[in-house]
Amino acid sequence: MTAPETAAMSDETASGAVPALPVTFRPARTRAVLLTAGVAVFVALAVISVLLPNLSPGERTSFVFTGALLLGVLVLLSRPKVVADDSGVTVVNIATKRRLEWAEIVRVNLRPGDPWVFLDLTDGTSLPALGIQPGIAKQRAISDARALRALAEARGATDVH
Repeated sequence: MTAPETAAMSDETASGAVPALPVTFRPARTRAVLLTAGVAVFVALAVISVLLPNLSPGERTSFVFTGALLLGVLVLLSRPKVVADDSGVTVVNIATKRRLEWAEIVRVNLRPGDPWVFLDLTDGTSLPALGIQPGIAKQRAISDARALRALAEARGATDVH
């Protein structure tokens, strides 16, 4: 996405306009950093296992296995996203996935200091939505939270703050 498109999107969501569906929110920069680091660690450990002359086959395998394990953990950490469509929202977190109808979302929260968006639900619980997090890209997270809030409001939420 180009800078003008991002600026237009920010202006659109700041003004309360509802984005077109379906839309996927995910921390793209954080994801890129995690996946790049994971691949770099895996490649480094695999190269080390090949270059060290006195390693047994089992030790070489353990280097590659450790690299694959670390890559797997970083891939899991890069998994979160929030997908909004006509019928509701799918929240994909690190190890869980939950489908919500629009009517189940009471409030979309991203307060200063929050690590990610929280969705207050009609059953009285709060669901973390790690797909919108202000870590590396704070303004993008604020824009995404506003967009999700506008969608929840337009699709039937009763109290969006």
